[in-house]
Amino acid sequence: MNKYQEHFRMSVEDAINYTKDFEIFPKDAKLRGEEIGDGNINYIFRVIEDETGKSVVLKQADKFLRSSGRPLDLDRNRIEAEILKLEGECAPEFVPKVYRYDDIMCVIVMEDISAYKNLRKELMAGKIFPKFADEISSFLVDTLLPTTDLVLDRAEKKDRVRAFVNKELCDISECLVFTEPYVNDRDRNIVIPENMEYVKKHLYDDVELRAEAAKLKNNFMNNAQALIHGDLHSGSIFINEDGMKVIDPEFSFYGPMGYDIGNVIGNLFFSLSNRRHLMEEGDKKEEFIKWLSQTIRDIFDMFVVKFHKKYKEIVKDPMYTNEEFENWYLAQVLADSVGSAGLEIIRRVVGDSKVMEVTSIEDTEKRVAVERELIEIGIRFIKNRYEIKAGKDLV
Repeated sequence: MNKYQEHFRMSVEDAINYTKDFEIFPKDAKLRGEEIGDGNINYIFRVIEDETGKSVVLKQADKFLRSSGRPLDLDRNRIEAEILKLEGECAPEFVPKVYRYDDIMCVIVMEDISAYKNLRKELMAGKIFPKFADEISSFLVDTLLPTTDLVLDRAEKKDRVRAFVNKELCDISECLVFTEPYVNDRDRNIVIPENMEYVKKHLYDDVELRAEAAKLKNNFMNNAQALIHGDLHSGSIFINEDGMKVIDPEFSFYGPMGYDIGNVIGNLFFSLSNRRHLMEEGDKKEEFIKWLSQTIRDIFDMFVVKFHKKYKEIVKDPMYTNEEFENWYLAQVLADSVGSAGLEIIRRVVGDSKVMEVTSIEDTEKRVAVERELIEIGIRFIKNRYEIKAGKDLV
């Protein structure tokens, strides 16, 4: 095993050999591999044994960002592996199993979830998943509430906050989500010419909006409330008719739980707006729009119901087992969720990290309409986050 005593970036062949060397597959197994990742900060491989059908996924962190060569801290994969294990304890049906983590090679070996498909792409195809709202709301409550001070021993909570400090990836969020869409201070926003003046007027020149975004940024940076996923968009959720899996918690740290909830809700508006403007008229469009609109409402409302239920089951501190405090606490979480949804929507429209629901629109007139509609929704969510108290207020 001497060749694994120092980190090196793996190839497909290296990934195959790794699974044999650490007895994930037998030495004599006939294996094939492929690189399946399309992200910017990791390398992901699938290794398959055709004879048995068994397969695993290897995710390796490298020292540099693939696009720019910017240095990155390798510790992010350690955080991801530990988060997946913790989430697996809280919501085992909703995350892939972790078989091995190697802190030298920075490799996670995990369950292959190729039976599940990328939610973002499935929604773009107009597919309906009746159980999604129930499943994702359960995942959010079951993974967030148990990691708070309301439940954890105070010393253990502080140890976890320290263990999951994630400076570099938090810095990415603090810039791309909370700052650049409102001031463009690094000139990295990407705005189509037809919307340049609109963005300047409604985002860059809106002092009130900037103040509200600043409040949310301050909350994100200082509210170590729960162990959050940190990047829970629809590309991090894989789904089929039988269930879903949440992946890629490499941005995880102790932050406001509303950031995760808001990311889920915000990303659904991209599909809703895209399909509303571009899907062919007919029964299928009407059915899909009706389902997705109801799903957005249901995620919000189901979270509230399940939060109250789980709160009463697992919160035991006598200072917190108080209905007035419980309602106050949840109200803050919901306001953070709505505000975070608005931030996510706006940053994906004007920032440099975009989504296919917007960039795939070839008709300029329709793209202008979709972008402006989304920006208006985002602004409403940020400014009115304390007034939006039920799912019906979102859509």
